[in-house]
This record gives sequence, C-alpha cells and structure tokens, in this order.
Amino acid sequence: MATQAELLPGNLDLVILKAISLGDVHGYGVLLRIEQISHGAILVQQGALYPALYRLEHRGLISSTWGTSENNRRAKYYRLTALGEREFRQQRTSWTRLADAIALALTATPQEV
Repeated sequence: MATQAELLPGNLDLVILKAISLGDVHGYGVLLRIEQISHGAILVQQGALYPALYRLEHRGLISSTWGTSENNRRAKYYRLTALGEREFRQQRTSWTRLADAIALALTATPQEV
C-alpha cells in the first residue's frame, strides 16, 4: 500500500471529477474509487466529499440521478456533464503542467543555477 498523501486545497474537485469520469458512480463509490485509483494514497473523508459533490453539481459539472446501489439501497449516482468533461480536461492539463514544473525545479542541481 502506498503512503497516504494529503490533497492540496482546491484539488479535491479534480480528483472527484477523475473518479466520476471513469463511469457513473454513487457518492460512497466515489470515495472507494479514489482510494482504488490512487492505490490507497488518497483517502477522502465523507465530510469533505458530499459538500464537494453538491458544489460540483451546483456548478453544472456533474449531474445526478437516483438509483439502487449494489447492496440494494437507494443512492444518488453521479456522471460528468459536457461542461464537467471540459473542466476536467482543463484542470488535468493545468495540474500536469504544474506538477512537471515542480518536479523539474526539485531536480535542479547546483551546476544549473
């Protein structure tokens, strides 16, 4: 299992959008999917997830429908909207650019300065 990583402020939405981009999923399933795709390195608390889902839905980035979960309970299932797909791609590109720049800066040697 990987060492857990703390999400930086503002990055929870990006990780949620990624999890939902992999297919429709109910709220608790988002938590499980994030844990799965991060190999246990990112654990999102329910107290942070549900307000984020509400915020993303309010912004029109995700939509929801009621359905039945695998354990036969009523659950809200989320999917990306077209706007959400565009936002996810933009945020992913921006994050990748920043992560690459930070990685480059962290590998700098005294000879490069």
